[in-house]
Amino acid sequence: MQWTKKDILDIESLSAEEIELIFETAFGLKEISRRPIKKVPTLRGKTVVLFFMEPSTRTRISFDIAAKRLSADSIAIAAASSSIVKGETLLDTAGNLRAMNPDIIVIRHSYAGSAHMLARSLDISVINAGDGMHAHPTQALLDMMTVREKKGSLSGLNVAIIGDITHSRVARSNILGFTKMGARVQVAGPATMIPPALEELGASVAKSVDEALSEADVVMMLRIQKERQRNFLFPTQREYSIHFGLNASRLSMLKPDALIMHPGPLNRGVEICPEAADGPFSVILDQVTNGVALRMALYYLVSGGMRDADAD
Repeated sequence: MQWTKKDILDIESLSAEEIELIFETAFGLKEISRRPIKKVPTLRGKTVVLFFMEPSTRTRISFDIAAKRLSADSIAIAAASSSIVKGETLLDTAGNLRAMNPDIIVIRHSYAGSAHMLARSLDISVINAGDGMHAHPTQALLDMMTVREKKGSLSGLNVAIIGDITHSRVARSNILGFTKMGARVQVAGPATMIPPALEELGASVAKSVDEALSEADVVMMLRIQKERQRNFLFPTQREYSIHFGLNASRLSMLKPDALIMHPGPLNRGVEICPEAADGPFSVILDQVTNGVALRMALYYLVSGGMRDADAD
């Protein structure tokens, strides 16, 4: 199929066929990162602006490395060094960036819908790197890519997402993505961190963490999103770890070929123990590796790479 979308804003707007095309493109580009010289001229002359209004390590660096490996010029802007601290609006900032003629803007912002607003206002490509509690499409895509790489297919798998579901844009995007690709998703966590109407997204709520773990082919542990909570929704971190963490004793409940995932950053000893994070079940570092290839694929597709290939 031919790629036609200008933007990558959420999982809802992507079809299963488009997601498969993203995977195949990312798998094809992944080997570039294993070369002695990790660079190809595919996007030479293109400019990418990394517009990050929230803290980030993996996502921002991954987008930056992905741009450089395709020979694009990347420019990073953080909230503290932007004119937003002087009172400039998001749209005015974006308009000024647009006047400098970049080709792609990657945005992370604390407000849900910020990426959509930019995409409606600008004629250049916008990629959502996380907007509030709403969506984190590139994280969900790299998570699904990792599972597909390890399992061969997503269809029919049981996926357990454990932790702070309410405040997690990663959970929302992964629920939509995995179910769209034919997997079954169960969530578990403190009742205070399970949002209502999850069934509308396609997920079911397990009676307990142990129930979700025992049936899972894929286990995704989530950290507690303290920065998005006005009040703590559990007594103590120690109690959370005992009742909801993936500890050494719970590892014995997993299927022998189960995958353990985490979008990062990890809070070791809280939602995940070192034996789980670093053990043979873990694909956490595979997620990081695939994040670069996945974001290279998105740059390539929204920049018209498929159209250029067809023209040749």
